[in-house]
Amino acid sequence: MKAKIILSTFATTMLIFSSTQAFALFSFSVGVPISQSFTAKNADGSKVAESDGVSGVFMHASLPILVGLGVENYTTKIKGTSPVDLATTMYDIFYMLPIPIINLTIGLGAGSTELLCTTCSAKYDKGKPTQWYASLGVPFFPFFDMHLSYRSITSKIAVKAGGEVDYSGNVTGVGIMFSF
Repeated sequence: MKAKIILSTFATTMLIFSSTQAFALFSFSVGVPISQSFTAKNADGSKVAESDGVSGVFMHASLPILVGLGVENYTTKIKGTSPVDLATTMYDIFYMLPIPIINLTIGLGAGSTELLCTTCSAKYDKGKPTQWYASLGVPFFPFFDMHLSYRSITSKIAVKAGGEVDYSGNVTGVGIMFSF
């Protein structure tokens, strides 16, 4: 009887813990943004621009128990202004909570935002955005997981002639994590 209980407990434990990356030696994640939403506003609250699609990449790496590091680089098209884009680069620190069955990651980031066009550098300074983010991953195999992430970004870009434009918003993304 004791042998059956021990064997059942061992089998259940291995089934649960073999499907999570929380106990892996090294994890590497790659993702892409699927949407960014913001409505750029002047200091008086008047709308300046809206997002119209985003492309780029997120890359993160971590060791177990320690915080991980990551970099994000993506460009957002601005609706109605075909030659103007918003380029964002973020550097992140994060921690993956050691929860069996799912991978829950929380993190913070800081970086730079810049309007890209032929005359933008003469009219606008670079912004210094900050963000918090969360990612929820579901393991499919013992060494892979698919995840969905949500980022809340605060960003303002100064106008050289005076004032600033608020480009704060949200970014959602999808990705895959490999654990070794």
